[in-house]
Amino acid sequence: MINWLVAGSLALVMVTSACAESAKGRVARVVRLKGAARYSTGNNVWQQVKTGTLLKSGFLIQTAADSYVDLMLGESAVTPPGAVAGAGAGVGIGYQPKAEQDMIRVHADSVLAIEKLSVMDTGADEITETELDLRSGKIFGTVKKMSPTSHYEIKLPNGVAGIRGTIYTVSANGVIQVLSGSLVVSWTAADGSIMTQPVNAGSQFDTHSGLLTPIPDFDQKELVKQAKAARIGPNAPPISFVEDHTIYYVSPTQGHNGNNPNNGNGGD
Repeated sequence: MINWLVAGSLALVMVTSACAESAKGRVARVVRLKGAARYSTGNNVWQQVKTGTLLKSGFLIQTAADSYVDLMLGESAVTPPGAVAGAGAGVGIGYQPKAEQDMIRVHADSVLAIEKLSVMDTGADEITETELDLRSGKIFGTVKKMSPTSHYEIKLPNGVAGIRGTIYTVSANGVIQVLSGSLVVSWTAADGSIMTQPVNAGSQFDTHSGLLTPIPDFDQKELVKQAKAARIGPNAPPISFVEDHTIYYVSPTQGHNGNNPNNGNGGD
């Protein structure tokens, strides 16, 4: 029995070590920039965001008025040669994101903390962990289908949204919109109780009012436009979503002509 326990313990240690060795860091790479933004790695020391800047776990990004930043989430292994965290890398202006990528657009006057970005290859599956903290402003995102054991969450001042294979917008004021897929939001009500609400495609939810309503037409068109821009590329699949039993079908454009982001006129 003792020998069996020792052998079992050694096997567990070997499996744990193998999993630890397979864990990789992920980064958020700036692929599109309009206006101005800055980032910090701590101690309230700020640096300018540039196209190609790599943001890692623990970084904080802040956008200026009339500005936005598009981030692509991925493994650090796919970054351009010579790129380092926080440095302007050789990603050309007008970079074309690949289809089905995890993308985030940080809108103007927003502060987003990247608390955790990681990926682990278990051999049978890929487990990703994404934890964001939206402290102010608004973000738009596309999230590709994840494994059941992966998780993607966005903290809000009064709650948290759990994302799964979704195109969404989340505002720090508690308004959440879902263009496709679904998410679940948990928040603290005025009486201190914890509430939970699923939000499905075509719906908008306000944590302060507790109202679940259809996304307004204007907002829905803007969401489609942003989702389309996030999937530009020769192999990008069309985007489809359902609202009120009507199927909407949007084909991606086949080009992107971003200007120099450093002059304040870049992006779409």
